[in-house]
Amino acid sequence: MIILSPSILAADFASLGEQMARAEAGGCDYFHFDVMDGMFVPNISFGLPVLSSIRKITKKVLDVHLMIEAPERYVDRFIDAGADIITVHQEACVPLAKTIERIHSRGKRAGIAIKPHTDVEVLGKYLGLADMFLIMTVEPGFGGQEYIDFCTGKIMKLKKMLSDSKIVADIQVDGGITRQNIGTVLSAGANVIVMGSSIFGGNIEENAKHFSDIFAEYE
Repeated sequence: MIILSPSILAADFASLGEQMARAEAGGCDYFHFDVMDGMFVPNISFGLPVLSSIRKITKKVLDVHLMIEAPERYVDRFIDAGADIITVHQEACVPLAKTIERIHSRGKRAGIAIKPHTDVEVLGKYLGLADMFLIMTVEPGFGGQEYIDFCTGKIMKLKKMLSDSKIVADIQVDGGITRQNIGTVLSAGANVIVMGSSIFGGNIEENAKHFSDIFAEYE
């Protein structure tokens, strides 16, 4: 299954609930929730109070991406606030296996993310542990960046690693995904697609439906 996970980082927070409802009407599956601490990435976004608030207005999967130092400190609090999936960065989480196990012990799905310049091989020993792997296709920290082309090869390599190991896990991509390059990332093997401005810029329902229709062609 190919999943659309709009990033609310690109939404207008003055009308966030309305915009999320429009994305749902267009066929989105998840909502992507980017947490930035100004240390692991050079920006600050939002955190627990916002997650608690949006949990009350949607039944969709809340896909929380922790772009923060030592994310293991906050796993339980984000779960308590309503997260369904928590993704932590390989580069930021030292007790990575234990953190994934902790997320699972709370009954939630766990993901591992890597930055564009991190070798995908570092994920090898975690293939049977995480439910999802996130290949960042821009440098994390800011929305609206252009897709980094060499990341396509990383998606393909990860897909092969999973296939060769006979392991089933989601491959998520995040960063610079547009109408022009969506076919590239789908053909490479990604199945959880994060998009910000490509959904929340313009007609939200129409944008979400456009990508949902494309996904159906690849399933």
